[in-house]
Amino acid sequence: MPGYGGIVTGEEGTPGINGGLLLRQGSAPTSGQPVSPYVCTVDVPAIDEYIEKALSAGGTLAVEKHAIAGLAWLAYCTDTEGNTFGMYQDDPSAK
Repeated sequence: MPGYGGIVTGEEGTPGINGGLLLRQGSAPTSGQPVSPYVCTVDVPAIDEYIEKALSAGGTLAVEKHAIAGLAWLAYCTDTEGNTFGMYQDDPSAK
């Protein structure tokens, strides 16, 4: 995926909070706001099912499901309070 940068925080096989950086999909946070937002992303076993759960609960799809080639599927939703969150499903065959 263009703009994706993987972050590894530990040796292979050891506990760590690995992650990644993506290019911003919208405008930068407004200066002077009480909270500078960041997006939490959670691991889900079935991304399509969990997208549907978010939508059924009143959320909206912020960024459609897309592949991180050879790693996973990733999507972003916005909850009913305007918070954006990501969902990540491991899938080495994603392309």
